[in-house]
Amino acid sequence: MSENTLLAGPSLRRLRKREGLTQAAMAASLGISPSYLNLIERNQRPLSARVLVQVIERFDFDPRSLREDEAIGGVDGLARRMADKRFADLAIDREEIQEFLSAAPQAAAAFARLYDRSHPDEERTEDPVNDARQAVERWQNHFADLDHAAEGLADELRLSHGDISAALIERLREKHQLSVRVLPAEVVPGMVQRLDLHARQLQISEMLPGAARRFQIARQIGSLEQRDAIETLVAGANLASPEARERFREHVTDYVAAALLMPYRRFLRACEQTGYDLAVLQRRFAVSFDQLAQRLTTLQRVGERGLPFFCARFGRTGRMVHFSAGASGAVYPLDGARWPAWVPYAAFENRGAILMQAVTFGEGEGAPRHWFTIARTIEVDGAACSARRSVVLGLEARFAGELANARGISLDPQDAVPLGVGCPRCGRADCLTPAPPRLATGTAV
Repeated sequence: MSENTLLAGPSLRRLRKREGLTQAAMAASLGISPSYLNLIERNQRPLSARVLVQVIERFDFDPRSLREDEAIGGVDGLARRMADKRFADLAIDREEIQEFLSAAPQAAAAFARLYDRSHPDEERTEDPVNDARQAVERWQNHFADLDHAAEGLADELRLSHGDISAALIERLREKHQLSVRVLPAEVVPGMVQRLDLHARQLQISEMLPGAARRFQIARQIGSLEQRDAIETLVAGANLASPEARERFREHVTDYVAAALLMPYRRFLRACEQTGYDLAVLQRRFAVSFDQLAQRLTTLQRVGERGLPFFCARFGRTGRMVHFSAGASGAVYPLDGARWPAWVPYAAFENRGAILMQAVTFGEGEGAPRHWFTIARTIEVDGAACSARRSVVLGLEARFAGELANARGISLDPQDAVPLGVGCPRCGRADCLTPAPPRLATGTAV
């Protein structure tokens, strides 16, 4: 049976018990036989679309709770955890993992929670960056309410103004009594922007290019107009440290800005019409490559899903400084990995060029997964640490046939470059491109 088949027996059984119904009573309410409901609850039949609609209508049920496994990364997330060397002697295969997740999703979630909080041979250290990233991944980097609100505002602005920059500036002035002022770099040293409430100004560094300036204005509008929604998400994430909460808040605020500049339906339609042509999309929405790449990881609206990309960003030393899994199922590969043969590294020698490569990597699975990846460099201006970064987008190769950027690239798994596991886990003694010793021992750099 396909992994995409909706086997939701435990969820349906909990719903029935919560409502205090027998199988016969619930079956009658749903218009099915008790024996069929019994098979659904035992995961011997999938939950059909018709029955799902009945469950939603009759019991005011949130269908997202039927996919509880997504909160732990689905089969891929559980497989990554099961790949721990402590379980190696058990020889747990992917089929067993799928059965465990289907039959007992809450038990699987409990195992994942315990695993994530346990660090053998050492005490758990607080990691605000990782905690915030995991909070984003629980949502698969898609915040539906924020997206809908941003899309509504974008449509409103598009009707009243032809130019998005003018529309954003006017919105800030009319609704929030704030003007936009571009200041010399020496006036705002090392800063991208600052909000001066005394002068009623959003002050932006002259070092920022046009796309970055628009993003900062959109971000300010989003933080003002979606403050309550953003704070609700932050509170719901249950993050322990103030720094983790602030990082999550920053991410969600950036999300609103991107959703305002690239409204969901128009953006998805443009993606599908152009074959996700990155150069065309970048020009059409007047955004930077980095902004575009991040937005592509968010297209998971129910009934209007885009392709499931992941996105990562690397510094010049090769250290990963950002990772968004989106709905790709990619496991932070990526963590401590140094793969000189991969295009994000080659991109530094080909400034501004878009490079494509098919690769295989993956941990905790029966075989490495086949990915199509796209990379190019970006310039980080205006901040205290002005620098160059390499951004990589990744998509499972089975979806890449739709991409304009994949034309002319072999998607045969036999032609893919095998990247293997990350350096800290490799242990290969004769590697021609070894990681620095402290990286090879798993120490963060």
